[in-house]
Amino acid sequence: MRALVTGAGGFLGRYVVEQLVARGDHVRGLCRRPCDPLQRLGVEVVQGDIRDRDAVMRACQTMDAVFHVAAIAGIWGPWRDFYEINVLGTQHVIDGCREHGVSRLVYTSSPSVTFDGSDQRGCDESAPYAQSWLCHYPHTKALAEQRVLAASDGFDLFSCALRPHLIWGPRDTHLVPRLIERARSGQLRRVGAGANRIDTVYVENAAAAHLLAVDRLVPGSPVAGRAYFITQGEPVNCWEWIDELLSQSGLPPVRKQISFRAAWIAGGILETVHRVLGRSSEPRMTRFLAAQLARDHYFNIDRARHDLGYSPTISTDEGMRRLAACQCPEN
Repeated sequence: MRALVTGAGGFLGRYVVEQLVARGDHVRGLCRRPCDPLQRLGVEVVQGDIRDRDAVMRACQTMDAVFHVAAIAGIWGPWRDFYEINVLGTQHVIDGCREHGVSRLVYTSSPSVTFDGSDQRGCDESAPYAQSWLCHYPHTKALAEQRVLAASDGFDLFSCALRPHLIWGPRDTHLVPRLIERARSGQLRRVGAGANRIDTVYVENAAAAHLLAVDRLVPGSPVAGRAYFITQGEPVNCWEWIDELLSQSGLPPVRKQISFRAAWIAGGILETVHRVLGRSSEPRMTRFLAAQLARDHYFNIDRARHDLGYSPTISTDEGMRRLAACQCPEN
C-alpha cells in the first residue's frame, strides 16, 4: 500500500509511520519541517503545511490511502488557527483524496467532540456531538470529523474517524511533559474529589487501530462513514494515574486540592481576562481543563472491537514500564 501520513513527524503520526514501514508499505509523510527520524526509516518526506491546499494536493498524488493525523491541539488560542488547521486542513485532505483517486481515508479525531463538561460514563458512538463548546479544539475537531464521515460515498472514497483518548507513551511531547512541568512548578492541583475515572490509550495501540481501520475500508465494510472510540479498554482513576506518571520522574503525588466549582469559576475568570487583555499564553486554568480533571470520561469500545478487530495488545502496566524505560524523547 502507498500511504500518506499527515503530521508524520508528530507523536502519534510517527508511530503510525513506523508500523506501516514495519509491514512493508510505502510511506510518504507530510511534515511542516524536515524530520530526520523519518528519513532514516526510508520514508518519503514532503515538507508542507496542512493549510496549504496545493501542498496537500501534491502530497496525495499516487497514494492508495491517507492517514490524516495532523492537527493543532490545546485548550487555548485563536479560533482562526484552530479552524484553518483542523477544519480547512481536513477539507484539503478530502479534496486531495477525491482529486487523485485515493480510496481510503482514516481521520484522527478526538473523544472530546462529544464532551460538554458533563460526566461521560461508558459512552458509545451513539453519543451526540456536544451542543456547547468549552474551547476551540473539540469544536473544530467535530466539524472536521463530520466532513470526513460525510465524504465517505461507498464507491470512490471510504473514510472513517478514530477517537483515541489521552494518548501517552515514549516520545510524548504534550500530555506527560505538561503534567510534569506543572507539577515541578507547583501549579498542579487535584481538581474535585479525586475519584473520577478516565480512559487513556497507549500510543502504539492507537497507531495499530489506524492500520486496522485502513485495512477494513473496503466496499461493503461497515467501517466506512463511522467513528470509533479507541482506548485501553480499562478506565483508571485519573489522579492515581497522574501520580504514577509523576513518580516515574521522581516527583511526589499531587497533594494540593481545589473543588471543581472553584476551578470552574477560576477558569471562566481567567479565560475572560486573557481574552480582554489579548494574551496568547494559555491560562493556568480553564473551564475545559477543570472539567477534564474532575469529571468521569470513559468509553465503550465494543464497536471498535467488533468492526475493526481492535484490542489493546499493550497493557497499561506494560506501557508504563516502557515509558519508565524511555530515557529521552528520541529513544
